[in-house]
Amino acid sequence: MGQNRAIQVRLIDHTHDPMRSLYLAYRTCYSALTPVQILERIEDGRVSRQEMERFVAERLETGHASPLEQVWFEFGISGVSRAFSHQFVRHRIGISFEQQSQRYVVYKGGAFPHTMPDTIGRAGMASRVEELFRRVSELYEALVQAGVPAEDARFILPNATQTNFKVTVNFAELLHICDLRLCTRAQWEFRKVAALMRAEVMRVVPELARHLQPKCGEQRMGYCDESQKDWAACPLGRKRPHKGQVLAAFRTSTREPSAPLDESDFRIIEELRESASADAPA
Repeated sequence: MGQNRAIQVRLIDHTHDPMRSLYLAYRTCYSALTPVQILERIEDGRVSRQEMERFVAERLETGHASPLEQVWFEFGISGVSRAFSHQFVRHRIGISFEQQSQRYVVYKGGAFPHTMPDTIGRAGMASRVEELFRRVSELYEALVQAGVPAEDARFILPNATQTNFKVTVNFAELLHICDLRLCTRAQWEFRKVAALMRAEVMRVVPELARHLQPKCGEQRMGYCDESQKDWAACPLGRKRPHKGQVLAAFRTSTREPSAPLDESDFRIIEELRESASADAPA
């Protein structure tokens, strides 16, 4: 069998100064100054690092997300399974993937590196799975030696086969990835990768990395929106309220019923939109 690798995530490169880039992007939206004038204020010290961090943090709290797309990070990721990769590539907006090809990379001697979940070992089934993979390896090599192209021989390889990525992702999408994949309900392998990506960003831009949390984190939604059952089973549940609790607290504090929206509500929304358009300057 091939040499199995532990999951490795390495930050290869990133926006030169992410905090400055974010401040410039946000301040451009909220200032009469030109981007160059804002940059000059940064460079001559009129805008301090602390002021940039404060302003960016305030904007992040408002949910203004588009400037986050201007900050990017490059990662090298290896030792992950094809089962992981099928989930990873579902993140399509704000991220670019290059993945090791099973069409052009031929496993010499049929030896393919693979991932063995701990649950299989705990079930006492690891030896049986390894034996299956050994037979697959032998058959893969026989197919290649018989002239079957690698792109066809790969049809017998399992989801456990390891693969490698080089990705570039903007900060907006990295937040989204961590929202979902740091959640304890996410698949264990993706949780590991997301946690390692966060750790890499923490090394270079901790003021941004602290926003990379599961969606229930205090820097994100602040509550769990999974099912009541899943929230109760979550080891973080004792620290994070469930959405049902949040809504119950709201109803208690307002003492007003929370009714579903009906067509009259949507007419109000439409009228407000038309009113705002009429009041807007030409």
